[in-house]
Amino acid sequence: MKAIAIDDELLALDVIRSHASKVPYLELKAVYTDAFKALEFLQRENVDLIFLDIKMPDISGIEFFNSLSKKPLLVFTTAYADYALTSFEMDAVDYLLKPFSLSRFIKGCNKAFELYNARKGAESSNHLFVKTGTEQRKVLFDDILYVEATGNYVTFALTGGKLVSRITFGETISLLPSEMFVRIHRSYLANRNKIEKLERHQVTIKDQKIAIGEAYRQNVSELLQSK
Repeated sequence: MKAIAIDDELLALDVIRSHASKVPYLELKAVYTDAFKALEFLQRENVDLIFLDIKMPDISGIEFFNSLSKKPLLVFTTAYADYALTSFEMDAVDYLLKPFSLSRFIKGCNKAFELYNARKGAESSNHLFVKTGTEQRKVLFDDILYVEATGNYVTFALTGGKLVSRITFGETISLLPSEMFVRIHRSYLANRNKIEKLERHQVTIKDQKIAIGEAYRQNVSELLQSK
């Protein structure tokens, strides 16, 4: 699993570099104190995971990550607890409060590696299995219109009805191919091939109008233009 780290403090990057060297499945490709130099790297190279500080000069970690059209897995590394809810809404894999121990770092890496493997599995498949009660239902990606998150449950709106599963939204996103599904709201994921109409504030799928969240508007437009 390839990763980079971005933090304006060299000492924090030294800690991440040291911890990362002890995780056998993790390859830390580069570290940056300048977020814009990291952006240049991401335009040339693909990475699977970003360790990202939040409070940095010129651009915050939140603004930086939201500006990416292709989003790797995300682990925030910060000295501030204030942004935990925001990180949850951004589907960050983990939120590491400085100073964090090696064991806490490895725990975050393990969570990221599980999602990384799930993404890899989704890329080579055309379906996923959705747990409903005691059953596992096979659902083709092409049959999914959109996905809606409600608390600890996710509703799959399908061409033939709806399916409710007790799964987190973040886990669902990791199981669906990113080239096919686009995040349009903090609670909605849409099949880009099923979007019939795109307006500034909403999309229409099978007569269902779904609002586009402010934070996702630019990303939605860019992704749909690349269809």
